[in-house]
Amino acid sequence: MKHAIALNRLFSVLLFCSISISSFSQTLKDVFNNPESPLLYLGIDFSKARLLGDGNADDIKNHQYGSINQLIINEPKKYDLKGAFNKSNIDNDLKPVSKRNEKANIDEIISSNAADFTRFKESDIASMVKDMDLSGKKGVGLLFVLEAMRKAGKKGDVAIWVTLVDMATNKVLMTERIESGTSSAIGFRNYWASSIKNLIDHIEKKKFKEWKLKYGS
Repeated sequence: MKHAIALNRLFSVLLFCSISISSFSQTLKDVFNNPESPLLYLGIDFSKARLLGDGNADDIKNHQYGSINQLIINEPKKYDLKGAFNKSNIDNDLKPVSKRNEKANIDEIISSNAADFTRFKESDIASMVKDMDLSGKKGVGLLFVLEAMRKAGKKGDVAIWVTLVDMATNKVLMTERIESGTSSAIGFRNYWASSIKNLIDHIEKKKFKEWKLKYGS
């Protein structure tokens, strides 16, 4: 009898794991194969970002982070997330990242440590996603986690983790670190926002196809 009970419990665990893996895979398949599947853009998480260079940390936290995030929403043709992710429509909600960005430590934004450009691991992204307030949300969210901004002379680049999130469970479905260069632009907002445009263009031209082969098949 005890042996039979143990076998039943084992079968239940294996069945649960099988269902969980199937649901996980199907979620990513929908993202990359179905243009009509919902995708919610959550914005850019700057909460632990570092700027390797000069800047006004107070202004960056209290004005520039929000301004860059809003710019992406206000100019959807320029920052073409729908095109990049092959979606007929992408809704957005910046409230979760706005709450996180408010928690950024002003004393840690400006850095002279070159190692800060490559300090994140996938486990760091998972912890940040777990800490996001996504209560009441379901489906898949698209989040850009900005690791660092680096400027040398007139040239600059950023390190960003492109992340897909199961919003019901605060679990990372996919995350990948990408470095994206800036283009010529005037002002802090436009200069660093240009790296986001270049990132989105890179996803549309190359990365989406790679991700579709990896996660959508």
